[in-house]
Formats: sequence, C-alpha cells, structure tokens
Amino acid sequence: MKEQTSYPKEKINILFLENISDKAVERFKSAGYTNVKKLTGALNEEELAKAIKDVHLIGIRSKTKITAKVLKAATKLQAIGCFCIGTNQVDLDAAKNAGVAVFNAPYSNTRSVAELVIATSILLIRKILDKNKAAHDGIWLKDSKESYELRGKTMGIIGYGNIGTQLSILSEALGMRVLFYDVATKLPLGNAASTKSMKELVSKSDIISLHVPETPDTKEIVNEKLLKSFKDGSILINYARGHCVDIEALVKHLQSGHLSGAAIDVFPVEPKKIGDAFETPLRGLSNVLLTPHIGGSTEEAQANIGDDVSKKLFDYLENGVTNQCITVPSIVLQAHPNAHRILHIHENKPGVLSEINTLLSKNKINVLGQYLSTNDTIGYVVLDLDKKLSGKAVELLKDVKGTIKVRTVY
Repeated sequence: MKEQTSYPKEKINILFLENISDKAVERFKSAGYTNVKKLTGALNEEELAKAIKDVHLIGIRSKTKITAKVLKAATKLQAIGCFCIGTNQVDLDAAKNAGVAVFNAPYSNTRSVAELVIATSILLIRKILDKNKAAHDGIWLKDSKESYELRGKTMGIIGYGNIGTQLSILSEALGMRVLFYDVATKLPLGNAASTKSMKELVSKSDIISLHVPETPDTKEIVNEKLLKSFKDGSILINYARGHCVDIEALVKHLQSGHLSGAAIDVFPVEPKKIGDAFETPLRGLSNVLLTPHIGGSTEEAQANIGDDVSKKLFDYLENGVTNQCITVPSIVLQAHPNAHRILHIHENKPGVLSEINTLLSKNKINVLGQYLSTNDTIGYVVLDLDKKLSGKAVELLKDVKGTIKVRTVY
C-alpha cells in the first residue's frame, strides 16, 4: 500500500499522548510515516485544542478528554485511538457527528486487571498491609488473627464482562465460590452463579469486585444504601471507574469496621501526570490498599494495547477498515490494488447512496466495489473505482446532501 497511498505520508501528523507503548510509534514509523510525536503526559482542553489542529490521528489513554470543543478544532482529524478499555473520555456523539472514527482495546488488559484483583484480595484477606507496616516499623507481628485463605470464600463480581469473566475463572481456580451481577443476561462460566440484585450479591460475598463501565447508571452504585447490605468483614475492590463508589460512605464503613478492607485503583478525580499531588479521603487508612490507576499497567498489557489499537488506526488510515470501531459503522475490507478507494461518511438518511451512484454514473465513473454500513446516526460507504481518480469525483461526493467527510485512501 506504500506506493498507492494518495496523501503523502510525510504530511500525515500523528500524536500519541500519555506515554503510549512504543509499539504504536514503531508501527507507523516502519510504514514510512515520519511525523509521529509522542508525549508522556495528558493535555488539558485548551492545550489539546491547539495541539490537535493539524493532527490526522491521535492516540490517548484515560486522562485525556476529547471534548466537542477539541473536536471542533481538529479540522484534519480522521481517527482517535483510545489505548485502554473505555471510551468515556471521548465525546462520542461529537466524534460521530464529525465522522471521526474511534477505536479502543476492549480485551487487551483483562488478564492484568484480573490478576491484580486476585493479588490484592490475598493481601487484604491475610492482613498483609498491617504486617508489612509493622515489619517496617521494627515490630514482629507474627500471628494468624483475622487472617484467612481465599479458598472457600465467595467472590462477588459486579459486571460480568471481559474482566469479570476472567476474574471468575481465576477465582474458581483458587477454590472460591463465584457470584456475579450484571444488568444484561450473561452465561455463567464454570460454576459461577448470577444473583438477582447487587444487594443480594454483596450480602453473600466476602470480596466484592467492580467491573462496570462509566455511565450515568453506574455513578455511585456503591453508595451508603448498598454498603449497609455488605456482609460484615467483607472487602471492596474497585478497578473499574472512580465515580462508581461514594468515597465518603466507603470511609465511614471502613472506619467502623463493617468492611475489613478495600483496594481502590480508580478515583473520581485523578492527577494528570506522574508526580502530581494526589488527594483522597482514603489516605491514611491502614486497611486500604491505594494504587494509581494501574489495573492494566503491565508491560504485557500495554504492549498488547499498543499493538491492537495502532493496528486499527493503521488499517483505517491505509485501507478504510472500521472493524470494532465505536463511532463509524463497521466494515472489513481488503485492498483493491487495481482501483482507487474513496471513503464517504454521511448522515444516515434515505437517498444518499442513490445520489452517490447517480452522480458517479452520470460522470462515467465505474464502480468496481462498493461497501455500505450504517448505524443510528451515520452511514459509511467505501467506493473502489476502476479509473484514475480525479478531483472531480471527490468534489462530486463532497456535494452529496448529508455528507460529513470524504477521504481518498489511494
């Protein structure tokens, strides 16, 4: 495809923020893209609006917020790569309306998160935090009081998706009973059993682990009311999203001894970059394990995410492929070496495809291949033409009523 790409690769600007894996940088540079910039931290809205002006592809993690204001400034932007599981940091409606493809990595760090939940479960249920601190203070705290095995205990999983199911398998392998709750009907793995409500789950579980997305419905789902139903001496683990837990209510139940411990990796407000000050009411509680949003931060997970998302961005840029895209309808394509390819993103309304075909036919532009997919808002058409592409063909497509974006691939 190197010889066929119409837009000069040296004019494509790619920006990666938040210290994204070098695998992503290497993929584009090895393919001849020279303007690839990588920054270690996030940018605020004003900084990003300036930085993104001439950017064609951008890669972010969870700290960078791509708002409608940022997208309005991104006049050349073709795609956004979220190098993480979630996409809540992007205004998806604004991206969709602008015809900007958004990709993420829904599976690449599931093992890393699930393993860390198991590790923190063991640390908390064995009271390792107390013993570790005592040893560092020069105190030999060798006892078994309130120190337990995971075997025979119940793991309660709220959100039985990619990570939840992985955790379910690992928990059972350690001899635990597994209960789960999900708003959607899910097929249990192994001997896991679903519960009818979160209240039922927390009342029967020794360890409760959250694995839900950030939505209005999941805001403070663990609140004072639900915490009252937690089993005495139970443990809460949150490696999902910071807004899912009412922190003040959690502090109250930890201090009273109702909950024996908690492991919290995500917070309602998080620092922008490494070294920034961090504040939370949970600081100083000896039965709380605090980590800085590192659930998926392993070398393996970041390499997998870097490889996965950069490939999706690369395939979209070079070939128009939108497989697993969040905003643009999904189309899986092969290269057509004897054709010229144009991508047309438009409002999903009747008559657009008919108008496209009529205009091409009237101007004697034969179509070798045509691919269409739609969602509730937009339509995506890929056209492979059998003759040398002229500026006239592109201009014709730009004038189609409802057109959002037109791009020549090769």
